[in-house]
Amino acid sequence: MRSIRITLATALALASYGASALAQQPATRPAIQDPLPAAHPHGPAQPPLPHPVTQAEDPPDPYLWLEEVEGPEALAWVEARNVRTVEQLSSHPLYRPIFDRAVEIMDSDDRIVFPSIMGEQLFNFWQDSENPRGIWRRTSWDSFLTGSPVWEPVLDVDALADREDVPWAFGGATCLPPEYRSCLIRLSRGGADAVEVREFDLTALDFVDGGFFLPEAKQSVAWVDENTLMVATDFGEGTMTTSGYARTARVWQRDTPFTDADLLFEAEPTDMGVWVSSLRTTDDMYHMVSHRRNFYEGTNYLLREGELVPLDIPLDADPSLMRDQLLVYLRSPWAVGGQTHEPASLLHIPLEDFLAGSRDFGLVLRPGERQTIQGVRTTRNHLLVGMLDNVQAELRRYAFRDGEWTYETVPAPELGSIGIGATSPLSDRYFFTYSGYTRPTTLYLAEEDGTVREIQRMPEIFDASGLVVDQHEATSRDGTRIPYFIVHRADMALDGDNPTLLYAYGGFEISMTPGYSALTGASWIERGGVYVVANLRGGGEFGPEWHRAGLKENRQRIYDDFIAVSEDLINRRITSPERLGIIGGSNGGLLTGVAMTQRPDLYNAIVINVPLLDMRRYNRLLAGASWMAEYGNPDIPEEWEYIQRYSPYHNVREDAQYPKVLFTTTTRDDRVHPGHARKMAALLEDMGHRFYYFENTEGGHGAGVTTEQRAMMHAITYTYLWERLGR
Repeated sequence: MRSIRITLATALALASYGASALAQQPATRPAIQDPLPAAHPHGPAQPPLPHPVTQAEDPPDPYLWLEEVEGPEALAWVEARNVRTVEQLSSHPLYRPIFDRAVEIMDSDDRIVFPSIMGEQLFNFWQDSENPRGIWRRTSWDSFLTGSPVWEPVLDVDALADREDVPWAFGGATCLPPEYRSCLIRLSRGGADAVEVREFDLTALDFVDGGFFLPEAKQSVAWVDENTLMVATDFGEGTMTTSGYARTARVWQRDTPFTDADLLFEAEPTDMGVWVSSLRTTDDMYHMVSHRRNFYEGTNYLLREGELVPLDIPLDADPSLMRDQLLVYLRSPWAVGGQTHEPASLLHIPLEDFLAGSRDFGLVLRPGERQTIQGVRTTRNHLLVGMLDNVQAELRRYAFRDGEWTYETVPAPELGSIGIGATSPLSDRYFFTYSGYTRPTTLYLAEEDGTVREIQRMPEIFDASGLVVDQHEATSRDGTRIPYFIVHRADMALDGDNPTLLYAYGGFEISMTPGYSALTGASWIERGGVYVVANLRGGGEFGPEWHRAGLKENRQRIYDDFIAVSEDLINRRITSPERLGIIGGSNGGLLTGVAMTQRPDLYNAIVINVPLLDMRRYNRLLAGASWMAEYGNPDIPEEWEYIQRYSPYHNVREDAQYPKVLFTTTTRDDRVHPGHARKMAALLEDMGHRFYYFENTEGGHGAGVTTEQRAMMHAITYTYLWERLGR
């Protein structure tokens, strides 16, 4: 459930800072593997934009030409500022040590090998200095559990990129159970969301000559059987939504043109989109179509005997399946079957009873006031539920016997994040991870009998001796308590002179939980910096209401929360405006952009990564229209009225005193348009404000594809932070 419902938001958050934030992210958000359609739908590559036409009532925007992603003038502008930024920051004495250390960490063989389970084999995607674009590989259970597995290469992405002269990035694979021989490989140019899909044979270890092939698009595809696919992709004019995702779901037979695929479902052009998926449970295979009206509301359908059968649950609820049980996570109260179920509850009912008309739901669990369900996965006989209690993790294993759900807590360390890893519907074996701010990520295997053993522990990459982790609370403008974590040395002097980096996200139900950040630890904490992570409204730390408290007209609450944490750090004498820096990406880049324009007096360094900044046009750029359920629709005057109050691009002032900000983005980002960062930087430049700007030519909605690209982005970022905040 949670793992399903945060798919799109998760991708936004995790990609927002990419490898620069965490070299080893705990596997707490493996949403792209979820059984229901990935809400981070892969939508079609967008061509370079013509000069767009802004809203008629607006004054002309002199920087619209920077929205032409690959326009010669725009790229020349980018190159000039890239050169200036790289020349200035790479000459700093910290740049090369930070870069080299980042490469060493990201290419280290000591990284945890996170497996996925397919049948009797384990698969893993691996990147290192010899395989910068990566290699997809497999091994047996017996070999993996020796601790020194022998890996068989399946697909060498570097060799493929060299052979075809295309900067391919691996986008994952969907394989047909139970044999898991036929796979659909997703390949992305430069890390973009748009992918090309090719059929691959795991026995021959090669692409299938004349097999299934889908050209590059933001798309989803799922197996029905070895000769049939469900597809949601770009079928030509009029088949994509205004958000850039597929409008239709179709059934495609082998050896026929995909354009002749039979129509299953068609959405409205202004809906978010349609996605397809297949789910293997212990006893059956289910084929599903997900129609999303907007980011948070949609209907899921089961394909049965060629017909789509809707799951009649609330539009903002999320379904999943475990054996014969339909599970439903609620975001809103639901009066059904003579009962009213509360938000954040997890319900269950036999699927066939539900389809026959029964609404006699039972309760799996209902979290307490400061609790929330963080993730749900299934094994053969168990339901795994990741919980947060005041942003501290617990993993529960539920069993359904005699009509009742009972659980036991899976043994794991405290005060960290617990992520549900690879599972299989055919076994009760599963992987999970633990990670803390000062405790390296550890991979565990839970066996059939419930015993847990450590499989691999990441070595201590940075020196954590003498570090402590505290949890404090700030009081926001409206009196709401806002928790935040702070990582610092035990002997830290409360003199306001500590270089401090504050990170937050505040949106899309994404929870900011503790995790071992090898790169941030090595580049910031080990060098004496204080690291802070805030749990703002808009996130998922305390359930649906915590998220909804910051939607649309209430967005300013999130920014008030962030400012309150900043002020609390200063008031506690942990830091001062001269030593306080902030960082965020994607929606978090919007957050730091707002902080810059509303309270520049609080900060001396501001990192704005792959951001949304022009909130007047965000819904007209790439996937922006899909986020109007979060921010509102700027084309509606009443909604633009509150959006314009915080839109960073519209609140820059020539007479303001801004710190020298750092913008980063990527040319290949086909999710959040690079024009946001470009235009904001150009506006600042023309007003005489100083800034750094760096745009990677690859990387999609992140920091790069190869280790070198990601390390460069990381080194630029942390060199900038030390330049601004160091003593």
